[in-house]
This record gives sequence, C-alpha cells and structure tokens, in this order.
Amino acid sequence: MSSELIDLNELGSHVSDSASYHLPYFMQQLPDLPAIPLGGGYQLQLTKYMVTEVAVGMLLILIFVPMAMKLRGGKYPKGRFWNFWEVILLYLRNEVIRPSIGKKDAGRFTPFLWTLFFFILFCNLAGLVPWFGVSPTGSLSVTAVMALSTFLVVIGSGMKKFGVVGYWLGQVPKMELPFVLAVLLKPMMFVIEVIGLGIKHVVLAVRLLANMFAGHLVLAVFLAFIAAVADNFVLWLGVTAGSLFMSVCLNCLELFVAFLQAYIFTFLSALFIGMAQHQH
Repeated sequence: MSSELIDLNELGSHVSDSASYHLPYFMQQLPDLPAIPLGGGYQLQLTKYMVTEVAVGMLLILIFVPMAMKLRGGKYPKGRFWNFWEVILLYLRNEVIRPSIGKKDAGRFTPFLWTLFFFILFCNLAGLVPWFGVSPTGSLSVTAVMALSTFLVVIGSGMKKFGVVGYWLGQVPKMELPFVLAVLLKPMMFVIEVIGLGIKHVVLAVRLLANMFAGHLVLAVFLAFIAAVADNFVLWLGVTAGSLFMSVCLNCLELFVAFLQAYIFTFLSALFIGMAQHQH
C-alpha cells in the first residue's frame, strides 16, 4: 500500500453527504457487496443526512412522547434513564430559557427550544457512530434551516407582541435626539440593526457547521496517516498507535463538543427570542 491511496476526494466523502453508505473496509473486499445505495422517487434522492435526520426524529418521539404521557397521567419519571432526560429538560428550562426570555414568556418557547436542543444533540452524536456517516449538523443546509427556524420564531413572536410596525420600529433604541440628528441617525441605526439581526442568525448556522465539520475532518486526517506510511511496517506500527490514540482522544472531545454546541445554539436562540420579547 502506498501514499497514492490517500485520495483527498475519498477523504472528503467521509465528512460530506452522499447518496450511499460506505461499508467497512473488510466488507468492501467482498465482490458482491458494493456500497449501500439510498433510493428515492419523484425526483427526490435520499441521502445519508436525510436518513439520519428521520432516525433522530423517530428516536426523539420514542423517548419523549412516552415521557410526556407519563407526566400527563400524573406519574413522575422513575429510573436513571428517565431521570437523565428530566434533568436536562429542567436545566434548560430553569437555567437557560427562563433567564434569557423571562419567566412570564418562557413557557411559550420552551417546547421549541427543547426540540431544537435535542435534535441538534442527537444529530451531533449520530456522527460519532462508526460507519453511520458524518452528523447532519456538519452541513450548512441543515444548520441554515435550524437558524432560519429560530429567525422566524424571533421576528414572528416579536411582531405578534408589538405589532408589525411596532416591532420593526423597536429595533432602534429609544434616544432623546434633536430633530435634525434623529432624521439622520435613526434611519442609519435601523438599517444597521436589521442587518445585524440577520448576521446574528447567519453566524448561528455557521458556528455549528464549522465546529462539527472540522472535528470530523481532523479525525479522518488522523486515520489517513495510517495508510500514508503503510509501506514501512515499523513506521506504520508507530503511526497507527499514535493515530488511534489521538482518534480516541478526539472522539472524547467530540462527545463533549456535541453537547456543548447543542447548548450554545439553544442558548443563543433563547437569547435572541428574549431580545425580541424585551426591546430596547
């Protein structure tokens, strides 16, 4: 085996979406077992991200619908499994959502932010499952849709509370200015605030994308080092041991990052919603 086997396109395919699942190396050697293709129909091609997102959605339903039914029936969740999820839900509500939005208005947005957090978290964790493919949150199309959802909730809830005109006029801080200065400065500040509102949500999408994509790419590079020195057995042993050790360490870091990025996205979403509910 030589370094020419390290194809950058092949390396990049493991951290991007595709219409088929890669098989483990030893299974790829079987002549009648190619990569598993994903079907489609009506001009819709299924991809790994789509399958992962559907699987994540079903998993969320399987966990939280029974939990909600228990609570609706007046039963408290018992056992470590249910208590684990309850702790996260209560922490997000009490320490993230209510302080950011306010106790009075937080209840209306809590289900949305809970769903956002767990969907991102499960998508992040899916990328750590061997041969399952990179997490969907490593794609801009996925993170952009989630950021767009937050943006629509922000402006929709703001316009519902203050009215369409009142919400957009409220983007300009209330200042006592002479008439001439007000005519000049307030339109400029309005444009800056509206642009800033859009930029904040764009950054929300890019931040999550960059963190998830970069971690998986670095992991793929570490593993590629093994094949790059395969011609020299002694060197290969040392590089393999080092690469596997670094991969394990990086996977542990990625596990932490999966929770951290879900938390940051949810926290910033709650903060933006709170800013829309409590204007300048």
